[in-house]
Amino acid sequence: MKQVSRRDAVLMGVSAALYLTVSDAAFATPAEAAAEIDKFTGGTEPAQGNISIDLPEIAENGNTIPLNITVDAPMTAESYVSDVLVVADGNPNPALAKFHFTPLSGRAVAGTRIRLAGTENVIIVAKTSDGRLFTDRKQVKVTIGGCGG
Repeated sequence: MKQVSRRDAVLMGVSAALYLTVSDAAFATPAEAAAEIDKFTGGTEPAQGNISIDLPEIAENGNTIPLNITVDAPMTAESYVSDVLVVADGNPNPALAKFHFTPLSGRAVAGTRIRLAGTENVIIVAKTSDGRLFTDRKQVKVTIGGCGG
């Protein structure tokens, strides 16, 4: 086993600090989040409603925020929720998650934990098999750093 010299240890520390400084500098803008949504919807404006978002208004820690989504729509072979996109308008990568459903899913319900960089909007967009689009949003205030520290 090779011992690490003091010089190598200092260089590794400086490199790690530089990496963390540079990697935290790039956060998405609301325009980049809107571009993700446009890519998902094909540029069609989604209708407000039909989505229930269970997300805390204030999160003490941005690293693990519980998110539960329910889309109120039929889940029949003729018409069902096919995809749900989760976007945060201030994260380094605005697209947080994408869920896929089939009629065999029974209900369009999903739950996960998300990581937020700070106070930002979480936007949910649902797409149905017959082309309808629904959206809703909720702002979360993060009091301790998530993605950003």
